[in-house]
Amino acid sequence: MRTDSELSGVSLLGNSHTAYPTDYAPEVLETFVNKHPDNEYLVTFHCPEFTSLCPKTGQPDFATIYISYIPREKMVESKSLKLYLFSFRNHGDFHEDCVNIIMKDLVKLMDPKYLEVTGIFTPRGGISIYPFANYADAEHEGMKQQRLLKQFENLNHKL
Repeated sequence: MRTDSELSGVSLLGNSHTAYPTDYAPEVLETFVNKHPDNEYLVTFHCPEFTSLCPKTGQPDFATIYISYIPREKMVESKSLKLYLFSFRNHGDFHEDCVNIIMKDLVKLMDPKYLEVTGIFTPRGGISIYPFANYADAEHEGMKQQRLLKQFENLNHKL
């Protein structure tokens, strides 16, 4: 069981009066301390209800977002991540921008060893867009390159 001091930065979880942000809100992200920083392990989030807006037309774009990371000292709290992703609902940006913004915000928040974000956007106008962005510290730079190349391989298998 975690102590109150270990949960001091977690204010949204268990709060029944949650306010859902209506605009892009990275400030809602919260972290908690990783109790296992000596273990190298992977955390993955699957977010099937991501929505943003086309910056030109204002039409909604829908996606499934996958976020995977190897934590260092801090970990993102999942309810705050849900609210953060929800805050894109009225945010007008291209698919590629949304994925890169999410990656950069989470890197700034947690300083992970490795992090990647993939967006599987619903086709619009007959075109699907699947942006991928990743980050690595110096120790995981090889993994960053391998994962990026793997995305190209995955694409070739779909053709």
